[in-house]
Amino acid sequence: MTPDYDPDRPREKCGVFAISGTPAAAELAFMGLYALQHRGQESAGIVAIDELGTARSHRGMGLVADVFDEDLLAGLVGSTAIGHVRYSTSGGSELRNCQPVLVEYRHGSMALAHNGNITNGLELRHRLSEEGAIFQTDSDSEVVIHLIARSRREEERQQVDDALSQLVGAFSLVLSVGKTIYAARDSRGFRPLVLGRRGEAIIVCSETCALDLIGAEYMRDVKPGEVLRIRDGQIENLRPLPPASPAPCLFELVYFARPDSRVWGCSVDRARRAFGRQLAREHPAEADCVFAVPDSSNSAALGYSEESGIAFELALIRNHYVGRTFIFPTQAGRDFRVRVKYNAVTELIAGKRAVVVDDSLVRGTTSKGLVAMLREAGAREIHFRVASPPIRHPCYYGIDMPTRAELLGSEHSIEEIREHLGVDSLGYLSLEGLQSCVEEFGPFCTACWTGEYQAPLVDLEAGHGLAGVV
Repeated sequence: MTPDYDPDRPREKCGVFAISGTPAAAELAFMGLYALQHRGQESAGIVAIDELGTARSHRGMGLVADVFDEDLLAGLVGSTAIGHVRYSTSGGSELRNCQPVLVEYRHGSMALAHNGNITNGLELRHRLSEEGAIFQTDSDSEVVIHLIARSRREEERQQVDDALSQLVGAFSLVLSVGKTIYAARDSRGFRPLVLGRRGEAIIVCSETCALDLIGAEYMRDVKPGEVLRIRDGQIENLRPLPPASPAPCLFELVYFARPDSRVWGCSVDRARRAFGRQLAREHPAEADCVFAVPDSSNSAALGYSEESGIAFELALIRNHYVGRTFIFPTQAGRDFRVRVKYNAVTELIAGKRAVVVDDSLVRGTTSKGLVAMLREAGAREIHFRVASPPIRHPCYYGIDMPTRAELLGSEHSIEEIREHLGVDSLGYLSLEGLQSCVEEFGPFCTACWTGEYQAPLVDLEAGHGLAGVV
């Protein structure tokens, strides 16, 4: 039950996975990436490092299971591995932008996998280019590689520190230099990063669901601003990044993270059920059934049902086999994309007053198509409920959202959105209600709802634009 690619939803940039201290490093990285597939379906890659420090890499466009097979994994020899799944917010959809980035520099092979968006990435790229750096990709992640390689500090750890201290914005990253792994999270902690252990092996990854799949034990979250050095089963704390007010992304709990993960120390499923219960308190409805827009809204819909006492039904079925590359014929009509992905169970809908729960509304085109489908299936009333506030502002910290003009909640009132969707009533969860459900795990970044950006938007303010934003 993970959110698949949908062109009408925001897209997370990626998921990262690193493991050190096991001869099956590449195989376990593959499994970890499989669990993180929801964080990026554009490309996947693994770099494995053997006992001599030799790095072997394979990257490709597509899903993890399509990019790797048994023979490829067998060739990725080593006790250390870095993995990445990607959906681009910075850099185009091309093989050259796939991660992990792998280079040779003076201390050996260096590989990097990054989740987030560096908001001074273009400024740094311009400066590095003027100094003679040659870039091979469009990704802001390559900037980090150049900063490390060009650092005048003597020791490897000092070069990593030098590079990280120049970054502004959101980054949770894993970096290997030979058999040594570095892991770092920006000072505000926008994106998740967790530590785990499997026997003698140490794991760093984006979500706890990846630890579960490989039978690893969750140790703790990597703290905001923390920089770790991992080698030979030992975890060493390096000099932390300058402190800042914590601002983990609340949208991770609303939509992106898998419901079986713990993010920011919080059960994602429990958080979404709490959102649904609060939504039922704020926006009750006289109805016969409650159902979700599957799959990321299932927990919120269950919470709404629990609080309201209205029966939960599986009245919308999602086709899990619709890939990103499915070709939608233009003559098929504007609702065809929705009909390929979803189907209504007419027996549960015909003649009923239905509460439809979704986690968020971005452009609203998918929701509009769903409402038309439900009307066609015979729904008597449709009460649309959204388990988060209206999204009014783009994200600049690693989520690829539309421009402000394309955001339905930015340009229209609630009544206008209700009319646009064609529903009998519409209710959004308030920001206060959303935060109250998880306040013990905050404070959070809520910029996509409030426009209050936590980290400086250096490139945007300098007139360069911002990577991933059009």
